[in-house]
Amino acid sequence: MSFEKQHAEFIAYHLKRRSGERRGRLERGHAHGEKLFLQNTWWPMFGNFDHLHPEYEILDLRGKPYFADFVYFFGFLKFIIEIKGFNSHIRDMDRMGFCGETNRELFMQGIGYRIFSFAFDDVANRPDLCISLLRMNLSQYQPSQAPVSRAILIEKEVIRLALGLTRYIRPIDVEKHFEVNHRTAIKWLRSLVTKGWLRPVYRHPQSKILEYEVVRDKINFFF
Repeated sequence: MSFEKQHAEFIAYHLKRRSGERRGRLERGHAHGEKLFLQNTWWPMFGNFDHLHPEYEILDLRGKPYFADFVYFFGFLKFIIEIKGFNSHIRDMDRMGFCGETNRELFMQGIGYRIFSFAFDDVANRPDLCISLLRMNLSQYQPSQAPVSRAILIEKEVIRLALGLTRYIRPIDVEKHFEVNHRTAIKWLRSLVTKGWLRPVYRHPQSKILEYEVVRDKINFFF
């Protein structure tokens, strides 16, 4: 089924089950940016809209209705997905509005939602980046298709560890994180170098390899 047909059925399904302001908000709020996110990011990843709810109502910190662009339910996990245009979220926002948005996001996380925010410009012009970031975040919670080797899980965790550091990753980082010996840490790092996910860092042309850096332009294909 084509995206356009599936999208039309998706919106019709949710409109049919809503009334009043909830229905009106979906009719008004699901606009070009939200549809573009589905077309450029969500549809290429999933090919369906299962467990995804557009313009989903949640009560905020003050007990007032807040409509998230999308909420995605995965088992008992809850994810808010927001598409943020520059004008509406930055340039046209006053100090009070900015404080309200940051407080609301913290409150939503406090009641169990994880929040993924995407810039409209990226959704429109860099969808591959959006797909990569969304996949990277969701992969922490979604099981991979079986069978999954222990080596693949270890490799992903090593890359996550490297991305979380503010410097190059060293064997000692792997040793401490996984509680393994130096030889095992070196083996894992060299394997990732062979596969092209890491590259060795040479301080001098003939120096010993002590650090490794992530090949960031390949991360899109890793998670």
